[in-house]
Amino acid sequence: MGLSYRLFICLLLWGGTELCYPHPLWLLQGGAHGPVSSPQPVLVECLEAQLVVTVSRNFFGTGKLVRPSDLTLGPEHCEPLVSEDTGDVVRFEVGLHECGNRVQVTDDALVYSTFLLHSPRPVGNLSILRTNHAEVPIECHYPRQGNVSSHAVLPTWVPFRTTVLSEEKLAFSLRLMEEDWSTEKRTPTFRLGDTAHLQAEVRLGSHMPLRLFVDHCVATPTPARTTSPHHTIVDFHGCLVDGLSDASSVFRAPRPGPDTLQFTVDVFHFANDSRNTIYITCHLKVTPANQAPDQLNKACSFSKSSNSWSPVEGTDDICGCCNKGDCGRPGLSRKLSPTEQLLTSQQQKSASRKRRHVAEEADVTVGPLIFLGKAGDHGMEEWTSAAHSSMALGLGLVVVVTLTLAAVVLGLATRWRAVSYPVMCPVSASQ
Repeated sequence: MGLSYRLFICLLLWGGTELCYPHPLWLLQGGAHGPVSSPQPVLVECLEAQLVVTVSRNFFGTGKLVRPSDLTLGPEHCEPLVSEDTGDVVRFEVGLHECGNRVQVTDDALVYSTFLLHSPRPVGNLSILRTNHAEVPIECHYPRQGNVSSHAVLPTWVPFRTTVLSEEKLAFSLRLMEEDWSTEKRTPTFRLGDTAHLQAEVRLGSHMPLRLFVDHCVATPTPARTTSPHHTIVDFHGCLVDGLSDASSVFRAPRPGPDTLQFTVDVFHFANDSRNTIYITCHLKVTPANQAPDQLNKACSFSKSSNSWSPVEGTDDICGCCNKGDCGRPGLSRKLSPTEQLLTSQQQKSASRKRRHVAEEADVTVGPLIFLGKAGDHGMEEWTSAAHSSMALGLGLVVVVTLTLAAVVLGLATRWRAVSYPVMCPVSASQ
C-alpha cells in the first residue's frame, strides 16, 4: 500500500514515474524492471591548449545514430574531425580560443565556455526529421593559481609576466600595474575606455647603474609576436606611436628610477577577431646610467595639445626622428674632433666587450589582458542575470505549489485510511 501511495503522489505531482526512481526504468527479459546504466553521450577533455569533445552517435540513447554532419561546436559552428560514418563516436579538437569560445574570470579560475549543437536536417528529398534539436553546454575551468602542468601552456596564467635573466643576473620584466602604480594589478580584465598601466623594469643585482628603455612593443591576440593581427605600440627605438591615434598613450615622466620605465596604453581590441585576449611583447634594453639618451635610446611621447614629441629625459631633438619614422642612426649635429672620435671608438670597444658577458636587451611579454567590452558582452550579462532571476522565481513557485499539493494529498490519503479501517475499541460488559 505504501508503494501505491508513493506512485500515486508522483503521478499527481510529476505526471509520470520517471522522477520517482533514482534511475530510468527499462523493460528487461521476463517483464522485470530495473535500472540500466548507459555510456555518457558527451565526454569533454580540458587540455592545456585545446578542448577535446567526444560525442556518442547514440546521442539520445534510443539506438538511432545521429549523423556527424548534424553536429557542430560553438557559435562559429566548427565541424568535427573527419571520420567514417560507421564509427560509434564523433570527435572535436579545437583550441580554447577557437570556435567563438567565451572566457570568463572568476575569483579562482578562468572559465572557457561553449556548446555542442545537434541540428538535424532532412535526408535527401524527405521533409521529416526523426531526431530532436539539442544543445549541450560545455565548460572548462582552469585555476588562476599555478599552471595546469609543468609545460608552457596556452592560455597561461602564472607566471602572469615573463622575466628574462642574463649571465650577470640582469632580470628584465614587464608588469601590469594598478592605476596608482603602487602594486601589480590583481586581475588582467579591461573594458573599452580603460587604461592599461605597464611598468618595465630591470633588476641589476651587483651590476653597474643602468638606464632602461622600451625599444619596441607590439600587441597580438596570442603570445607569439609574429602572429596576425597585430598592433604596434612602441616603434623606432622608443617612440610611443600608439599616442598618434585617438589614444592618450604616453610614457610617464619623471621615472621612478633609471632602471624603471612606466607607460600607459588605452585599451583596445582587434576588429573582426573573436578572441578577447591581448598579449603585449616589448623589446627592452639598457645603457649605462651616465650615458645621455639619443635617437637609439630614448622614451618619447606625442602630445596632441602641442602637436609635438617630447622625451622623458634628454633634449627634444632626439625625438625628431619619430615624425620621420626613421631613427636608425643617431644624428650628429657637428663633425667630431679627432680626440672625440678616439673616445667614441674606445666606448664602442668597451660596449662590445660588455656584450660578451651581459645580455643588455631582451624580449618580455605580459598577458593575457582579457578584454570584456566587445559588442554583445554587456547585453549577454544582463540577459543572463535576468534569466537567473526568472529561474529562481519560477523554482520558488514550483516548490511552494509542490509542497501544498503534497500536504493536501497526504492529508486526504490519511483520512481515507482512517475511514476505511475504523478502530474497534473493546467494551466490557456491565456487571
